Amino acid sequence: MRLVLYGEEFRLGLLNGDRVVDASSVSDRIPHNTPQQMISKLIGEFDSYRSELEGILDNVQGVPASEVRFRAPIPRPPRLVCMAGNYMENGTLEKPNPLSAFNKSSSSIIGDSDTVTLPDFDPRIFEHEAELAIVIGKRAERILEEDAYDYIFGYTNFIDVSHRGRDDDGKRHNFFDGKSFDTFGPLGPAIITADEVDDPQNLPVKLWVQGDLRQDYNTNDMGHTIKQTLAWVTWVTTLHPGDIVACGTNHRGLGPVQDGDQVEVEVSNFGRLTVSVRDDLKRSWPRMTRAQMEAK
Repeated sequence: MRLVLYGEEFRLGLLNGDRVVDASSVSDRIPHNTPQQMISKLIGEFDSYRSELEGILDNVQGVPASEVRFRAPIPRPPRLVCMAGNYMENGTLEKPNPLSAFNKSSSSIIGDSDTVTLPDFDPRIFEHEAELAIVIGKRAERILEEDAYDYIFGYTNFIDVSHRGRDDDGKRHNFFDGKSFDTFGPLGPAIITADEVDDPQNLPVKLWVQGDLRQDYNTNDMGHTIKQTLAWVTWVTTLHPGDIVACGTNHRGLGPVQDGDQVEVEVSNFGRLTVSVRDDLKRSWPRMTRAQMEAK
C-alpha cells in the first residue's frame, strides 16, 4: 500500500497507479490536532485500519495524481535520525566508518513540488544527499538485529540537504546548522508499506539535478545494514510510530544545489520526489560531483 497526504488540509490518500484515492473517511475518525498526530496514530494502529483502506483502494476510482498537491507523508516526524558516513563509497573504503548519526530538525521537512531555500549563510557549498528513509511502525527500544524489520512500517524517499562550512575562516561545518535549516529535508511523496518492498537492502537510489543523473547507487553498499542501524539507534533512543531513520548516502555522487535547480530523487519504484531550489543570493558552484572533482 502507498499512503500519501495531499492538498491544503493534508488529506489522507492512497496511491493506485497514477491516481489518488481519498481515504479521509478513515483519518477523520482518528482523534488528532495535527496531520502528524493523525499519521502517527494511523501507523501505530494500522492493523485496525488495513482492511478498510484496502476496500477503499479497490472500490474508489480516485483522481489523477497530476491534479493534487502532495505533501510530505510524515510532515513533522517526532524524531528524524540521520545516519552519517554509512556507505562504503563503492569499495573505496577499506572498512565501514564507525556507527554515527545526528538528529535533524523536523521543521526541515518539506514535500513534493516544494522549494528548498538556501539561507543567507556563507558555507563552502550546499549539497544534496539522496537517501532511503525508514518509517518506524511501533515502539522500538533496544531491539535485536534479527527483529529489526518487524519494527518498520514502510519506506520513502528523502533528501538530506546539507551545507559544508568553510575551513579557512572559522565557519566550520557542524551537524546543527549544516543540516537543520528549514526546507533542508524533502520527503515523500508516498510511504511504501514494508510488505511491498522485498529486500530493502538491495534498492537502487537515484538523484538528478536539472535532469542530469548525479547519484546512482544501491543500498547494498551500506557499511552498516538496516538491521544493524536500527538495533544501534534504538539502543541509544526509543523510537515510536511515525519516527524516521534516514540511512545515509553514498557521497561520491554528491554535488552542489543552487538557484533555479530542479532536484529529483527516487528509491527503487517509490515514485519520484521533485523539489526546486531558491537562492536569493544567486550563488553558484562548479556542476561537478565529488567523484568527478577527485578524478580531475
